[in-house]
Amino acid sequence: MWRATVLTIFPEMFPGPLGASLAGKALAKGLWALEPVDIRDHTTDKHRTVDDTPAGGGPGMVMKADVLARAIDAAGEGRPRLLMSPRGAPLTQARVAQLATGPGPVIVCGRFEGVDERVIHARGLEEVSLGDFVLSGGEIAALALIDACVRLLPGVMGKEASGAEESFSEGLLEYPQYTRPQVFEGLDVPEILTSGDHAKVAAWRREQAEKLTRERRPDLWAAREKAGKPKS
Repeated sequence: MWRATVLTIFPEMFPGPLGASLAGKALAKGLWALEPVDIRDHTTDKHRTVDDTPAGGGPGMVMKADVLARAIDAAGEGRPRLLMSPRGAPLTQARVAQLATGPGPVIVCGRFEGVDERVIHARGLEEVSLGDFVLSGGEIAALALIDACVRLLPGVMGKEASGAEESFSEGLLEYPQYTRPQVFEGLDVPEILTSGDHAKVAAWRREQAEKLTRERRPDLWAAREKAGKPKS
């Protein structure tokens, strides 16, 4: 079973939104497992201290290497070890798909000014970022990462195809979506989508996905061109 182990000083934040909707239903059915671990359980002092002042001075506190190492070691080996960090590599759909096909990750949620660099190297933590912004801690980022993985697990989504035809699945943003009513405030559903011609619909969706990607994410479009991927 795919399992996410989350090391945090706020285990009460889990499952949070992961207990609702698709992820929550799949969790209740036993399609995946969630294991929140309180990092403070791996401290050795009466105050359950997980942080200390930064070497060299400066504001804030830093999470201690020895405490984190014990928590990571207790989670076992043979699984990806991730650290949610704004300085990490950007999380991509491709990496999510890789994580979803494995046994499930061990996720370290940083707090304060960060994590002692030594434990990152000593325990081989892969630093992962959701974007160029800073959160109060890694928990919200961990929730997002887990949700992205869980929805790709077998049996979680109602239609397996819905996981294949969406943003980033081919390095493209998703095409525009429409549904009833046919006319909304004077705006029509594009006629081609109601034509019944599946080949034309597919071609239109591809063109729209490429157009949106060029306009909104030139970085993704440039990566596709560099990789020599076909265009419509």
